[in-house]
Amino acid sequence: MKNNVTDSLNEIFEVSTDLIDDSKQELIPAQKTEPVKSENTEDIDSDYNYARDNIYEVIGKGSQALDYLLELAKASEHPRAFEVVSQLTKTLVDANKDLLDIQKKVKELKKEEEKESPKNVTNALFVGSTADLQKLINGRDNDTADDK
Repeated sequence: MKNNVTDSLNEIFEVSTDLIDDSKQELIPAQKTEPVKSENTEDIDSDYNYARDNIYEVIGKGSQALDYLLELAKASEHPRAFEVVSQLTKTLVDANKDLLDIQKKVKELKKEEEKESPKNVTNALFVGSTADLQKLINGRDNDTADDK
C-alpha cells in the first residue's frame, strides 16, 4: 500500500511511481519534455502595452496642459505660474524616461524568462535501494543471501 502523501504528490505533479519494470529490474528512461511556454509572456506584453498607453496619454495631456500654462504664465507674468510650468515640464520629462525604462525592463524580463526555461530535459530516475542499484549495474538479476 502506498503513502497518501506520495499519491497526492504524484497526482499533483502528474507522475507515476512505476519507473522501474520490476520483472526485469532495468531503468526506463524518462521521456523528453518540451519547454512549456508560460502565460507570463502574454501578461508581460499586455501589462507593457497598458502601461505604455497610459504613459502616452499622460504625456499628451501634460503637453496640452503645458501649452495652456505657458500662455497663462506669459499673460499673468506671475512667478508662481512659471514655477508650475517648470514643475510640469519636469514631470513630462520624467514620464518620457519612465516610458523608456518600461521598455528596458520588459526586455530584461523576456531575457530572464528565456534563460530559465530548459531546452531539453533528459533524465532517468531509479527508484530503489543502493543494493538494487548495485545489482542493476553489475547485471545480476538474482540475489541470494549468501552473496553478502
